[in-house]
Amino acid sequence: MTDPEHARLVPCCILSDDRTPVPGSLLQRKYRGREIFVRVLQKGFEFEGKVYTSLTAIAKAITGSHWSGNRFFGLQKKEASA
Repeated sequence: MTDPEHARLVPCCILSDDRTPVPGSLLQRKYRGREIFVRVLQKGFEFEGKVYTSLTAIAKAITGSHWSGNRFFGLQKKEASA
């Protein structure tokens, strides 16, 4: 995986779940002292050279237990405007 400086790509499409960033985005978080980087793909997510179908699967691979992938990576639903 490339470093975060090379991960800023132009958005190419809109996804149905407004919490999921557009393909090319790089998700980053720290977990137990370890830096985690996940690249959003057109169909899935790449983590440590392996493609996963969901962020939940990646969160489970990292933690060993079930997590909401969106919650693990800090992705929140956008609130509707008033």
